[in-house]
Amino acid sequence: MISIKPIIENSWEEILTNEFKKSYFVDLRKFLLSEKENNIIYPPSNLIFNAFNKTPFTNVKVVILGQDPYHGENQAHGLSFSVPKGVKKPPSLVNIYKELKSDLNISIATHGNLGNWALQGVLLLNATLTVRNSEAGSHQKKGWEIFTDSVIKAISDKKENVVFILWGNYAQSKESIIDGGKHLIIKSVHPSPLSASRGFFGSKPFSKTNQYLQSKNISPICWKIE
Repeated sequence: MISIKPIIENSWEEILTNEFKKSYFVDLRKFLLSEKENNIIYPPSNLIFNAFNKTPFTNVKVVILGQDPYHGENQAHGLSFSVPKGVKKPPSLVNIYKELKSDLNISIATHGNLGNWALQGVLLLNATLTVRNSEAGSHQKKGWEIFTDSVIKAISDKKENVVFILWGNYAQSKESIIDGGKHLIIKSVHPSPLSASRGFFGSKPFSKTNQYLQSKNISPICWKIE
């Protein structure tokens, strides 16, 4: 059985408790229970809310928004763009590391686990939190986007001076629910190999983020992957 009334970090529980009671979320839970009976679902149920548990609401400094979890075996672990150690780095993450090297001269890590970023306050949030094995986008428009839009809006409304990093058209479609007057929005094309050369490379999101945080007397992110 898959648990969708999450065991979630306390500050997020306080912010999101009403969302879990809403009809769309009840329907989403039923859908996921059915999916679990008939298909392999990623990430594992105990990691669906991993981004929230690694990055409490009270700690959020940066949001990096992805669209879907990776749909290959052992790839998804609840953090956007990240994969567990020992799993081959996906192409978009390879390009993120290339830009990190170009931007801050940080050597390219041997693994793809971005958990160190999450622990520093980088919320690695996918708009959809689950996916069926080998079927990209298979859990879109089932309710997850309503839930994660509420997360983005809660951060925008209840916090100040957060950096929202929006890579690609899908992430940028969320700009309308972010208050650009009290947060920094950094936009570029997606790091996918299909688009990275058209403006992701050279966009310097990591140094721009730290410059902004420091200008607000907030400690910067150590982007080096341990």
